[in-house]
Amino acid sequence: MHPTKIEPTAQKTHNDWQTIRSLLPYLMEFKWRVVIALTLLVMSKLANVSVPLVLKEIVDTLGKPQAQLAVPVFMVIGYGVLRLSSTVFGELRDAVFAKATQRAIRRVALEVFGHLHSLSLRFHLDRQTGGVSRDIERGTRGIGFLLNFMLFNILPTLLEITLVAVILFSKYDVWFTVITFVTLVIYIVFTLFITEWRMVVRRSMNDLDTKANSRAIDSLLNYETVKYFGNEQYEADRYDENMRHWEVAAVRNSESLAYLNAGQSFIVAIGITALMLLAASQVVTGKMTLGDLVLVNVFMIQLYMPLHFLGFVYREIRNSLADMEKMFSLLHEHREIADDPSALPLSVGRAEVLFENISFSYAPDRQILYDVSFSIPQGQTVAVVGASGAGKSTLSRLLYRFYDVQQGRILINGQDIRQVTQSSLRAAIGIVPQDTVLFNDTIYYNIAYGRPTASHAEIIQAAQTAHIHEFVTSLPLGYQSMVGERGLKLSGGEKQRVAIARAILKNPAILIFDEASSALDSKSEKAIQAELHSIAQNRTTLIIAHRLSTVVDADQILVMDKGAIIERGSHKQLLERDGTYSQMWNLQQQEDKVYLEGFSLQK
Repeated sequence: MHPTKIEPTAQKTHNDWQTIRSLLPYLMEFKWRVVIALTLLVMSKLANVSVPLVLKEIVDTLGKPQAQLAVPVFMVIGYGVLRLSSTVFGELRDAVFAKATQRAIRRVALEVFGHLHSLSLRFHLDRQTGGVSRDIERGTRGIGFLLNFMLFNILPTLLEITLVAVILFSKYDVWFTVITFVTLVIYIVFTLFITEWRMVVRRSMNDLDTKANSRAIDSLLNYETVKYFGNEQYEADRYDENMRHWEVAAVRNSESLAYLNAGQSFIVAIGITALMLLAASQVVTGKMTLGDLVLVNVFMIQLYMPLHFLGFVYREIRNSLADMEKMFSLLHEHREIADDPSALPLSVGRAEVLFENISFSYAPDRQILYDVSFSIPQGQTVAVVGASGAGKSTLSRLLYRFYDVQQGRILINGQDIRQVTQSSLRAAIGIVPQDTVLFNDTIYYNIAYGRPTASHAEIIQAAQTAHIHEFVTSLPLGYQSMVGERGLKLSGGEKQRVAIARAILKNPAILIFDEASSALDSKSEKAIQAELHSIAQNRTTLIIAHRLSTVVDADQILVMDKGAIIERGSHKQLLERDGTYSQMWNLQQQEDKVYLEGFSLQK
């Protein structure tokens, strides 16, 4: 197991206070609830501290000869009322504060979720879904614990300790206060020291838990691949390797907790014993009554529970802060792609697209595009062809502004896409990707995702245009059929037709077809190609294709190789040039001919 990196204590403390301060704005939404809850907190503790005082009077009164029955009865009733008040005020406090806590959890979770969607594609290609979801789950749970226990356990415990110390100092020998404070100081120092040591183990547990969960989610998402290669045991061993390290950390965590609890109990027992010896000796000498002895004993018992709980709460708050660290670090994750402060909505209008001297690299040592320039006039279709890795799909990612170019600029109607809002830019573009991933929901939901406000009739029309309506209606549940995780219940062609329907429903000014018919059979491909051609008539269209037969009608065809455009022109012009495009065309024609001959022989 790798050693856990330990931050300097000052830095950790700063981060902890920063985390706590970041929660305050969420509480201010319900500041009156917070004020009422704090008032109830004080009333609850005042009632709790008053209980031993009344009990002392009851004992002293009953110890006197010829005590009148009315006096202790009155006091006993008051004793009961105070005990009930302490509990009732505490429960009312929790009820009043519940809405503030749950709203804070909801708002923070929503903010993290929204921020994750605002981060760049680069972040999402690097992250592991299982790990991120576990970090958010633990972090939101930690918020609830932090708000409730820090505000309603640490503060009231400190308040009760202060009240008890004041009573002991004002009514009894100074040694009672000295012993109480010495016990508290030793207890707190011991708790802080051991808890900080335990936090190293806790962070290690969190990291290992996140890693194991990420491995498990990744394995389950790739269930078919695991089955294809018969690697079930390999995946189980890989998962168990992480869980084995987690087990070691968990055992260390439990052992250290036992040491902490034992040490705390020992310190408190010594303190209570010293106080009781002092009180007993003063009762014998007549300086204190039996009621005073009972008072000191009950005070110590009342302090022991919250004091012991204070240790538990501090540990859990530190644990919660550790749990929240990663979630809040997501909020501080840099937005690589962000709207310019002066960004305006994109004016779509004629929807003319211009790539001007574009150079781009995903990493400094991996340049993808070299000085690429071309335009897509309004209503025309430009196709990009070339070998895998030539940089074709990168063009669509740049047009969507998933990344910003290092050199050059991309213009839509003369507007640099870096100077317009991302939401308006992406609202103007529709895409049918090569690898269609669907939500684990119904077919209807996945088509409607293109424009959630669309009417039922519009959704059906989009499905008909994409030639998927007949297939859907043949299913037992029709449009309410579930597509499964990532759409795995549908074939590749069916998923792609859903993606086409979704793009049609969006009705964008600019269309991108990224190998849009690659998963379709020949018959379906021809039908879809005719529809795509019809859809693209009045739209600015970028087609990224491998099969050249799908782009012969394009107004202009760009041939890319190693990140640069090496040929451009219409299908006819490129064939006449007898260059790379012509060679690719002839090769594909031969492959198609061999395929058809083989198919005929099989029949």
